Amino acid sequence: MPTPQQTKATADSTCDIFIIGGGINGCGIARELAGRGYQVHLSEMNDLSSGTSSWSTKLIHGGLRYLEYYEFGLVAKALRERETLMMMAPHLIHPLRFVLPHVKSMRPKWMLRAGLFLYDYLGPRKRLAGSRALNLKKDIAGTVLRSDLTSAFEYSDCMVDDNRLTILNARAAAALGAVIRPRDKVISLSKSGDGWLVETTKGTIHARLVINAGGPWADIIRADLLSQNPDATMPANHNSGSIRLVRGSHIITKRLYDHDKAYIFQNSDGRILFAIPYLNDFTLIGTTDIDHDDTPDAPQISGDEIDYICKEVSAYLKTPITPADVLHTYSGVRPLYNDGAQDAKATTRDYILSFEDGTNHGLLNIFGGKLTTYRQLGLQVADKIAPHLAPPSDARIGTAPLPGGDMPDGDFARFYEGAMALYPSEEAARLDRLIRTYGTDIKHILGTKDAPIEQGQHFGLGLYASEVDFLITHEWAMTSEDILMRRTKLGYHADKAMRASLDSYLAENGLS
Repeated sequence: MPTPQQTKATADSTCDIFIIGGGINGCGIARELAGRGYQVHLSEMNDLSSGTSSWSTKLIHGGLRYLEYYEFGLVAKALRERETLMMMAPHLIHPLRFVLPHVKSMRPKWMLRAGLFLYDYLGPRKRLAGSRALNLKKDIAGTVLRSDLTSAFEYSDCMVDDNRLTILNARAAAALGAVIRPRDKVISLSKSGDGWLVETTKGTIHARLVINAGGPWADIIRADLLSQNPDATMPANHNSGSIRLVRGSHIITKRLYDHDKAYIFQNSDGRILFAIPYLNDFTLIGTTDIDHDDTPDAPQISGDEIDYICKEVSAYLKTPITPADVLHTYSGVRPLYNDGAQDAKATTRDYILSFEDGTNHGLLNIFGGKLTTYRQLGLQVADKIAPHLAPPSDARIGTAPLPGGDMPDGDFARFYEGAMALYPSEEAARLDRLIRTYGTDIKHILGTKDAPIEQGQHFGLGLYASEVDFLITHEWAMTSEDILMRRTKLGYHADKAMRASLDSYLAENGLS
């Protein structure tokens, strides 16, 4: 079995830029900066994409509801990114049609039409279909809804596997020379000459510049490592710093309908909820927006949140859902920039880049941001640090495909058809999952027609040792949770026997 990446002693004792945090922002920044020739080191205290980047609503979207808060610049920026990211990772990011039922007691039709008109034209749109009106009495989208809901609007956004998008950015950064170290917590940070001395659980690195991409932990990192609050590891009020912690919770039920459209429901309190087809067998419903006044370490959905989601969604459905229908839940803490908004739902989803006071421009903090705009954030980080630390190269990674996404014209349908034909002996459901998970990297798991790869031990649900070895060697996986949840999503179907078998295999190979 190949030596796992995470055990290699590949890190130098010096680097140009040290990034704290292995979420989508940290990994996206690492890719962009490594592409410009910087020596980059990224450390993440847990697994990659194990924090906020694990617990999104799985969407690449402009944010239709942000138009109500006049966030036109943010929406336009996000809309521009949708099709760019589709081209970079066509196996991960797919178009999804959203149905917005009209309810007479809520936003009037003219407002919905106007918002969707802006949504169609604020950003370029070549691959995604525009909005249109629906007659719910005739369209399949109406079959699951209450009979008195007769009209709706439909528009396009995209769905993504947020974990894999993050990890693919880490892989792209590593391919460009960045050192990526998950499970490597930063324990001290001090000025040293013209740079920083960064002590982590795996060693000490001298960096010329540090980027704090800690997400919900960004203010904690500042307070603890910079000794701005020496008597505590975080501000006394977790929402009194530069970020506002907002908990977003989701529920997962059995699949509520047979078609492939998603819904966006207007709630009685002015918020919205999405209901999205998920992993073939489920419906994903969320999210809430609640100020989170606890640590961001292990957020949990509350009973009130479950009741709220079920109540609001059931107001639209022919067959209501109850807490008893909930199969899985998850919660994440969004690190929104603290703009002083009274209500969490009105807080900006845009990001702020800020050099720490008194550090000679040596520490750049990232506050806020959203999954869809991570690449734009990376570009702005590169521009912001360039006057203080000139890029070693004029090269730009730009919109180059992410690992597995190098398909001609970004045409996933054509690639999919060819891949299905290339492996005729593979079980169809497994092959479908592998194509959608790994794209062109499927050859590293199955091999080719002339040189097939021995699949090895079968753990269940079409997961074989060849895939596990790939995830260990190329994607920093170490535990069954890493593999089953953050890299394959098979954990939603895995039983105890499968987990135990996988745990034993990992233990035999020096992992846990």
